[in-house]
Amino acid sequence: MAPIDPHSFTDSTHPLTTHVSLSLYLSFPTSTIHASALLTLSSPFSGTLSIDSRSLSLSSILDPKTLSPLPHSLSPTPDPIRGTEISVVLSGQSQILIIYSTSPAASALQWLSPPQTFSKTHPYVYTQCQAIHARSIFPCQDTPARRIRYDVVMNIPASLSAVMSARHVRRRLPLPEEATHLDSSLCWCAEDRVVEEFVMEQPIPPYLFAFAVGELGFREVGPRTRVYAESADVEVLDAAEVEFAGAEEMIRQGEKLFGEYDWERFDLLVLPPSFPYGGMENPRMVFLTPTVIKGDASGGQVVAHELAHSWTGNLITNVNNEHFWLNEGFTTYAERRIVEVVQGADIATLNMGIGWRGLKDEMERFKDNLECTKLKNNQQGVDPDDVYSQVPYEKGFQFVLRIERQVGRTAFDEFLKKYIATFKFKSIDTDTFLDFLKANIPGIEKEINLELWTEGVGIPEDAYEPVSTIYTKIISLAEEFKQGKMPSEDEVAEWKGQEWELYLENLPKSCEPSQVIALDKRYRLAESKDYEVKVSFLQVAISSKCREYHGEVEKTLKTVGRMKYLRPLFNALAQSGGTEEKQLAKQVFAEARETYHPIAQGVVESILSKYI
Repeated sequence: MAPIDPHSFTDSTHPLTTHVSLSLYLSFPTSTIHASALLTLSSPFSGTLSIDSRSLSLSSILDPKTLSPLPHSLSPTPDPIRGTEISVVLSGQSQILIIYSTSPAASALQWLSPPQTFSKTHPYVYTQCQAIHARSIFPCQDTPARRIRYDVVMNIPASLSAVMSARHVRRRLPLPEEATHLDSSLCWCAEDRVVEEFVMEQPIPPYLFAFAVGELGFREVGPRTRVYAESADVEVLDAAEVEFAGAEEMIRQGEKLFGEYDWERFDLLVLPPSFPYGGMENPRMVFLTPTVIKGDASGGQVVAHELAHSWTGNLITNVNNEHFWLNEGFTTYAERRIVEVVQGADIATLNMGIGWRGLKDEMERFKDNLECTKLKNNQQGVDPDDVYSQVPYEKGFQFVLRIERQVGRTAFDEFLKKYIATFKFKSIDTDTFLDFLKANIPGIEKEINLELWTEGVGIPEDAYEPVSTIYTKIISLAEEFKQGKMPSEDEVAEWKGQEWELYLENLPKSCEPSQVIALDKRYRLAESKDYEVKVSFLQVAISSKCREYHGEVEKTLKTVGRMKYLRPLFNALAQSGGTEEKQLAKQVFAEARETYHPIAQGVVESILSKYI
């Protein structure tokens, strides 16, 4: 076997899957999908083909031309990270038909009962496939080294609607022949069911497969953009329409910087609060947490990041998660270039400053696991969800910025466009990028230590701490707080969420409780509707043993499921050294666990098992 990805059973000597046709019957009462997957290979194959799966119940594997069973076996014990290997014996076939069902505990899916939704009357389900969770929805070569096109026939309750990271073809009545291979008891053509058809005509890595089904409404915010949310949540729809009104301008700026936008639509779906990430760059349909809607358009920076992925990440993709910085470092750079044009240089610098602080915090987090501070790192036997961090984002950004600083912005912009045009719809590794860099910017390896940047630990000395008047002032005020001086109302009069976030992130990890209480009494930070501010403050409060804020911590952890907030708050409670804090962490997780996405559940369980 010649593996190409430490997180996949895929063998590099096997033909790649080029197309997947899915028939999906969504059963909300059982939180399962009954399905068939037709996998088309790049060429006929004779031998044993390896396919990734996780928690799938297989009914049969067939030759689609003859409908005869294909010999196959499953790995006897699921790998804790990779799941279960399906080994199918082929004799010259180029297609495989797999009939299966998902598990109610599928790691990519969160099923919400009506009481968990805004309307309280209809259920909801959504996916999160990054990094290695597509295999829990359909059997596939679940590695970004393999890009697929797909089409989907999705059978859902008629009271609901579906959106996907694909082009919507039509909504229609089900046809009996579509359910030929599925369990006859499913009632595919029941009166209360409809079919939604989708097609993805461009090759994407499996982790970008995405859908959501619920009672959805939308607002038009631009010629290429709608924003979707639960139709009953009019407040979120209205707020999102305002927050993301600048989407088309961002797309145009992205096109100026990086070339034509290749995905036709740039729609946005605001998910329920349990969504574990800030955003997910699914092509044509970006998924967003409601916490990015802040009322001051700053949530547009998350949209800018997901938009930038349309070029770096979705067009050019890391070959596996050991090279994740190729997705996120370039995208963070691209995001800040878009923000600089649309929202101004000061905002972009604040964004950079928050990232710099976050990068330094990650160095402390991984001081006993320095491999995780490298851009190109070894993830054999490592769950990518466990080591997810700001390193590929912020150290990756610093590396890209270092190249720009060396050659100048004009020359770098030309290089960037050529890079995107050369590798679009391809998956590459770090060495491929470095070879392209050296070929197109001769002598760059003499000016920048490329090996140190990509394979060295820590933050290189030639990294760039941002400089601006507002950034310097905020850092200075944070230093003064250590001496007991609180910022005056005049000094913070113009501050919005980002300024407060930067200030709080640069306070000591532990302060005098009376200082923390006085700061909150003056500026009401614990009550902020901006979760970046609220969570940054609550971290300081926990570390400073301000137990009067435990109620707000509990409320926050029971309200949102975004891992950006869960991870620091649970870490702060678990590592505080206090019995009361550790007990609170265990109690809150026990009570809130079922409201979190399976990925978030795993992350919190990992924190609690490590520290409690």
